[in-house]
Amino acid sequence: MKDRTAHTPDFLKRKLLQLSALVEENARRCVLVIRSRDWQAARSVIELDDEIDELEISIEEDSVAMLQSGALGNTGTQFVVAVLKINADLERIGDLAANVARRVLSIGQHDQLVLPNELMELADRTLTMIAQSLDALVDMDPVLARNVCMLDEEVDALNRSMYELVRDRILSSPPQTERLIHLLSISRYLERMADYATNIAENVVYIAEGRIIRHRRNDQKGETRSDSDR
Repeated sequence: MKDRTAHTPDFLKRKLLQLSALVEENARRCVLVIRSRDWQAARSVIELDDEIDELEISIEEDSVAMLQSGALGNTGTQFVVAVLKINADLERIGDLAANVARRVLSIGQHDQLVLPNELMELADRTLTMIAQSLDALVDMDPVLARNVCMLDEEVDALNRSMYELVRDRILSSPPQTERLIHLLSISRYLERMADYATNIAENVVYIAEGRIIRHRRNDQKGETRSDSDR
């Protein structure tokens, strides 16, 4: 007999939170890998990405089945659509964490390559955004979700600073060019992870309030625009 609980919003949410936990854990590991440049830890991040991919596919299949069943009302359909988006964003964060680990493996244990403080600050800010976006998802907290959205500009600024720093280091130390380019790639991957955390936060607001806040700075701050502002 077919398990009917497999096609309910509650079951789908539990699977999404399971994926969230895996992704957050791998994001934490990837930040530790940047600090330690531990090749074994880097490989464990890469290996966990396969498990993340499998669960992401399972959630997508369940979501599509629910939409095809025609048994969802407006609220249920809205929820499943948001789950599909969050599911994809989580998988991309997982991919990017694995990409960071691969870049760390490429850098290797080069003592002469000092990691910039800006890179570690960027990593910590990104991890904070991921953790808070997933906390907002667990609690369906639109206020916390909006706070995550507002942090994205800080991460973007740090990524720009990394570009300038790497450019200057390449000019002053050409032999380190290849390894420095790997650092720049890590910075870009972290910035993209923060973007996907922002996407997740925006979809939490959508689920909780039925409001689409993408591209709307006022809505991200929780402000309501008057008709004359629209």
